[in-house]
Amino acid sequence: MFDATHAAPSTSATDDRALDGRVVVLGAGQVSHHIVAELHSRGVRPTVVSRSGTELDDADATTADANDPTALTAALDGASLVISTAQPAYHRWPEEFPALQRSIVEACAANDARLVVLDNVYAYGTPGTPMTETTPFSATDRKGRTRAAMATELLEAHRTGHVWTTAVRASDFIGPHARLTAYGERFVEPLLVGKAAEVLGDPDRLHSVAFLPDVAQALVTVGLSDAAGGRAWHAPHAPAVSQRQLVELVADAAGSGAKLRRMRRWQLSLVGRFLPAAGEVAEMWHEFMTDHVVDDSAIRDAFGLDATPLERVAAATVAWFRGAVRS
Repeated sequence: MFDATHAAPSTSATDDRALDGRVVVLGAGQVSHHIVAELHSRGVRPTVVSRSGTELDDADATTADANDPTALTAALDGASLVISTAQPAYHRWPEEFPALQRSIVEACAANDARLVVLDNVYAYGTPGTPMTETTPFSATDRKGRTRAAMATELLEAHRTGHVWTTAVRASDFIGPHARLTAYGERFVEPLLVGKAAEVLGDPDRLHSVAFLPDVAQALVTVGLSDAAGGRAWHAPHAPAVSQRQLVELVADAAGSGAKLRRMRRWQLSLVGRFLPAAGEVAEMWHEFMTDHVVDDSAIRDAFGLDATPLERVAAATVAWFRGAVRS
């Protein structure tokens, strides 16, 4: 198994070889908007490859099914850096995600392109202490075990020289475009109109959240650093607060009262009979019943990346959701 305990790189300098060819973003979902914006800020116009051929501002668009290695290899022709956010439907992770990642790895290897993968922290389970990149994988749920196996396989591909890889892991998303998360539309939109935010589990447990622009900056930064390969990195996360405190921050930004409504696990399971993705969240209930804290010191020390303060996160999130609701 790959040993991620080696020393962090001593430089954050960009490796220009990563930009010798095209930069490709796999997937056109909520994170991809921010990856494209981050690349644009660095003078790079990427190509977004998705099954739907979705067009994003400041990017070219190509249609390809990432599950098809032949089609994806062709779509990645000339790519030097690939940032993957691609994933199957949430309730199909165990059945479909490993094969999808293998297809992406093989297509990158065929094009001699380096691969950066967006990952999460499910594999750690509930360690009870702040999670670092060296926290042992102890997940017992299906999605956590799937992520653990995929993370090990990805880094093994780097260790054997098959393809240059790295991964950025993040906790639950928040921010512009972050609709389908625990801190998305069912959390933010009620607060915009003075209603109660929906909260999972125990509202007084600490829970790290990942601001999407910070995640995007991390993905691009490690992808452009030769020294970042062969290990995983945690995206920057602001100091963890309780879900109740997060409600207060978002409510303050919205100019409304801080109200919350606890969603019970049985309620989520009931909804899951009609919406499979909602039912799958019930399997991850343990993350909302204990302190769930991400340690981001490695990426801060290596690259100087700091998390956006939560007050600014709340303001940006409210501003985007207000515009999305009106439109």
